[in-house]
Amino acid sequence: MSSSDPRHRLLELATGRAVSLAGLSVMIGRNSSYLQQFVRKGSPRKLDEDDRRKLAHFFGVDHSELGGSEEKSSDPGSIRSRGDWVDVPRLALGASAGPGAVAGEEQAIGAFRFAERWLRAQGLDPAQLSTIAVTGDSMEPTLRDGDEILVDTTPRPWRDGIHVVRLDDTLLVKRLDTARRGTVTLVSDNPAYRPIELPPRELEVVGRVVWKSGRL
Repeated sequence: MSSSDPRHRLLELATGRAVSLAGLSVMIGRNSSYLQQFVRKGSPRKLDEDDRRKLAHFFGVDHSELGGSEEKSSDPGSIRSRGDWVDVPRLALGASAGPGAVAGEEQAIGAFRFAERWLRAQGLDPAQLSTIAVTGDSMEPTLRDGDEILVDTTPRPWRDGIHVVRLDDTLLVKRLDTARRGTVTLVSDNPAYRPIELPPRELEVVGRVVWKSGRL
């Protein structure tokens, strides 16, 4: 197979990231042998569009490399590189640090510019990043109402720390506490707010908060 073959390209990308095809299959919601069958046996002949986009997002490549049509670079929600700088999309929604905000359409309304070298030095993949605003006071003094946060959406096992999470139709920014088996606890830094305990299946972790900016 040539490097233009999406099966070969997928295998190349997986090898470069040291991730298994089985793990990638589970990540996109398929059975563990799905991508192995695709690469080794050519079944399915072409990846489903949604699967292709998830994989392209994970690897930070255009989904055309995995068999789709090339994306237009004018997409306002995409990562744009400008030499040594990267424009990370600022999404038109907020992560509530209060009672909860209903999640709207994840549409880019601008961008924050970061030095690509700095992002890489922090172990961050620019293609996996977005910025959103914090609303509410439950994460004070760490995060204040109006702060902008950089969110790393790279799929990875859950771990403790500040994350943006989706609970039903609500976006929240909270600390994750995974110490108790079978339960995840959402913790606010503001002691006026009580912790929220729930089964992991009821929660979607959108991404880990890795940086913030705000007014003095």
